[in-house]
Amino acid sequence: MSFWGLVQLGLSTAIFLLAATAAKQWGLTPGLGRLVWTLVLYTLGNLVMLRLIREFGLSISLSLSAVIQLVAVNVIALALYGEKLNTLQGAGVALAIVSVALITLGPYLQGR
Repeated sequence: MSFWGLVQLGLSTAIFLLAATAAKQWGLTPGLGRLVWTLVLYTLGNLVMLRLIREFGLSISLSLSAVIQLVAVNVIALALYGEKLNTLQGAGVALAIVSVALITLGPYLQGR
C-alpha cells in the first residue's frame, strides 16, 4: 500500500471513529441533530473507503479498515465509555484480529 493509501486509510478510520462516537452519544441522548451528524460522518467515511477500494481492491481495503476499526472502537468503548468485554468476547475480538490478519497477509506470506 502506498503512502497516500495509508493516509486515506487513516483518514477513513478517524472519520469512522468519530462516527462511532457520535452514534454512542446519540444512543445515550437521542436527538435529530446527533443522528444527522452521525449519518454525515458515516457517509464521509464510506466515500473515502470507495477511493481505497478503487485503488487497492475490495478485500485489502475493507479487511484493513475492519481490523483497525475493530481495535480502535474497542479502545474507545473500553477507555472512554467504561464498557467491558467478558473473556469470551475478548477472545472473539482477538480471533477477529487474527483472522483479518491472515486474510490480508496470507497471499504475501505465501509469495503470491
